[in-house]
Amino acid sequence: MAWTWRFEKADGTETEPAVEPEEFTTQGDAETWIGEQWRALLDGGVDRVTLFEDGAEIYPMSLQAAAED
Repeated sequence: MAWTWRFEKADGTETEPAVEPEEFTTQGDAETWIGEQWRALLDGGVDRVTLFEDGAEIYPMSLQAAAED
């Protein structure tokens, strides 16, 4: 199984992240990585991310909402 993130602007268009993404073997590893990198991603122009498992969308998440907390 491969867990990956897609990086998007606010309008949903895909964008290149400021932080080099990885491919993860577990959902927990992918979520830990995003938890550690979300601020650098947001500062680099990524507004939201979507988690995929083997190409199937799992969930989208706004990085803007995390910044407001």
